[in-house]
Amino acid sequence: MNADFHHEPVMIKEVIASLLVGKTGIYVDGTVGGAGHAYEILKQTDAFLVGIDCDSEALQAAEKKLAEFGSRKILVKANFVDLGSVLESLNIEKVDGVLLDLGVSSHQLDVAQRGFSFNQEAPLDMRMDRNIRLSAYDIVNSFAQSELEKIIRTYGEEKMAGRIARTISQKRQLKPIETTTQLAAIVASSMPAKLKWQKIHPATRTFQAIRIAVNNELDNIKPAIKDATQALKSGGRLCVISFHSLEDRLVKNEFRNLACGCECPKDIPYCVCQKETKLKIITKKALLPSLEEIENNPRARSAKLRVAQRV
Repeated sequence: MNADFHHEPVMIKEVIASLLVGKTGIYVDGTVGGAGHAYEILKQTDAFLVGIDCDSEALQAAEKKLAEFGSRKILVKANFVDLGSVLESLNIEKVDGVLLDLGVSSHQLDVAQRGFSFNQEAPLDMRMDRNIRLSAYDIVNSFAQSELEKIIRTYGEEKMAGRIARTISQKRQLKPIETTTQLAAIVASSMPAKLKWQKIHPATRTFQAIRIAVNNELDNIKPAIKDATQALKSGGRLCVISFHSLEDRLVKNEFRNLACGCECPKDIPYCVCQKETKLKIITKKALLPSLEEIENNPRARSAKLRVAQRV
């Protein structure tokens, strides 16, 4: 593990104020990362914490950071989508709060060899869990051009997806695309001149799209929210931090779905759908980081926090 593992927890004051419903109980950090949020949860309560992460380096860092809390925590290597089975394996039936901090960590971006960043040369990887088979290299070099375009357009919301996929397809026929900087240069070369000088790097959306595809990030959100809701005690809180519009839209829609009860037509005299209201939405609009936090941690600028409570 890199000795200087660092991850700046986002919106920590807002998370703690929204998540904690008491000084005791059980809380789950489904994306524990460097344990910034987990540390504050344990520091400000006498509760027990279950920390989940699929990144072995993150778990090592979390174990070190949370060592002072001894047996008040347990860390588990798993994906947050497996939250339900993790709790079952620990014989935990209900919890008081669940936090999901979606997206990539500062450490994963900053450590070149993880292959998440276009700013540092490294092998194309982008796997949060290094035990999974599929990497960014596989997607870039072996997926059909049409599939590449779909990934970049859908997950990156990139208008130039067709041009980018076509250029990647042409370049890889000459030799494999092996590094982050090679891919970034190829993406940049695909852009019309007027789009090369935007505020964000021209490869930003493409890298986001490939990372999402590698880690199956979006498909995991809805089942994770359902399992988290199922695990919560009545009155327990679910907090989800997202970092781009695709994530936030999924979180918002799933919260609405779980906050909605009977969906039968109004002309039916009694309910036949048997759909129950499971959540009460606490944040009608997503909470945003303060200007002060954005100034101190620019990566927080796109964060959105949504909070719901188990009925």
